[in-house]
Amino acid sequence: MNPLRHIFLLFLLPVFHVSVADVGTAAQYSSPYLPTACYGYDSSSFPANGLFAAAADGIWDNGAACGREYLVRCLSDACTSDDTIQVTIVDYSGSSVSRPSATGTIMVLSAATFSNIADRSASQINIEFQQV
Repeated sequence: MNPLRHIFLLFLLPVFHVSVADVGTAAQYSSPYLPTACYGYDSSSFPANGLFAAAADGIWDNGAACGREYLVRCLSDACTSDDTIQVTIVDYSGSSVSRPSATGTIMVLSAATFSNIADRSASQINIEFQQV
């Protein structure tokens, strides 16, 4: 390879961020949080920080999503933070006891998770998410 090309790439790589994240939408839900699909009503498996979500069909993977962790960042006008937060999947949104604020989303975030990144009055937000 041409040495000038190596130098060119060396300087350009730090400038361009290569993202492997997906984009989708997220809704919110509130208690009662009863993780029927993943843990059979055992809420002791929830993360202590309250940052959890229910997976929808797009990432549910026939239950393999239980316990997976995702980095989530809000991309909507309703965002209150540019922070990326880490959530754990604890349930399937199609069978959750508490109904989501919107249907057809990729993820349904707990109230604590949603309010960390977006205005609680929004029914759904656009998100960027990546499995950890």
